Formats: sequence, structure tokens, C-alpha cells
Amino acid sequence: MKPEEIFGVNAGKVWHALKEKGALTAREIAKETGLKVTEVYGALGWLGREGKIEIIKEKKKVLYRLTE
Repeated sequence: MKPEEIFGVNAGKVWHALKEKGALTAREIAKETGLKVTEVYGALGWLGREGKIEIIKEKKKVLYRLTE
């Protein structure tokens, strides 16, 4: 499988988790999707490049959610 296919598949998993659960941390996304945290960050980068996520900083947490 090509790297862009792997990132694309992982981005789809992350997108579905965020759609279903709302704003989540990277660790929460990893738990929901079964991905490693490093894979989650790659998928978030892919989604960010496409303008599909927002980053929310709350105190000591960083949350990710889909753009509206």
C-alpha cells in the first residue's frame, strides 16, 4: 500500500470518530479508532491540509473537531 493510501485510510477513520463523538484529544481518537497516536497525528495532518478539522486549546488539552 502506498503512503498516501495509508494516510487517507487513517484520515477516514479519524474523520468518522470525530463525526460520531465530537471534539477529542489525539489519545481519545487513538482509542476510538485503534490507531497508534503517531498514526492519528498523520491523519490529523491530512485532514488539516484539507481544511476539515479545527484545533481547540482548552487549558492543558488540545482537542480536534470537524469544521462546520
